[in-house]
Amino acid sequence: MIKQVRFNIKQRVVDELVHRIESGLLADGHLLPGEDQLAQELGVGHSTLRAALAELERRKYIAKRTEGGAIVTYDGITLDQHNGWTQALASTGARIHTELLRLQAIERPDLAHQFGLSQFITLERRRRRDDGTAISLERSLMPATGGLEGLPRVGLIDDSLTITLAAYGFVGDRGDQWIGAEPLNEEDALLLGRPAGTVFLRALRTTYDRNGRFMELVESWLDPLHFRMYHSFGTPS
Repeated sequence: MIKQVRFNIKQRVVDELVHRIESGLLADGHLLPGEDQLAQELGVGHSTLRAALAELERRKYIAKRTEGGAIVTYDGITLDQHNGWTQALASTGARIHTELLRLQAIERPDLAHQFGLSQFITLERRRRRDDGTAISLERSLMPATGGLEGLPRVGLIDDSLTITLAAYGFVGDRGDQWIGAEPLNEEDALLLGRPAGTVFLRALRTTYDRNGRFMELVESWLDPLHFRMYHSFGTPS
């Protein structure tokens, strides 16, 4: 009887997630919410949720699932992003040149409710191949606190935002990332040297540090001819 009840609960979760996927509430190509969030939303335990997700994977409703999120590859080479994209790209041997387009303090009162502050540092960078082709555009927003307010004056350490943030005590611990394919608007197309409407990968990532402080909101536009998103899942045998 207990086994039958557990089966019914799992089936309810499967049916609910299938409904969300087929109705478009969970868009194709987007990461599912984390297990904690899904389990809370659906009112079930983690073991029941995992059994339901395994059933969805078997039925091809979801392709892959991972706790670590997306791993980015460049020309098929996995990028180790622990020290930031600049160093990760350099470690592949790719000859990529990073251009700093903007580093300045700005006010964003519209984000005060979300992050608890309205003073930010914004960083805009573009990356090019040796032939001059732009392959990515990145815009980062960081809190103008904890010493980061001086970044426009002193600049980045080793041209790495990740290393710079760590030097000021901001070490990423948790967050979320959305990845999709979207057309470039006129401004971004001009910066990337593409016609407006060209489809690029767009990654939007929010990161919080070990103390729960907001540390970075970054939007990246990536040339899909070179960048891919890779997921691994399960336990190697």
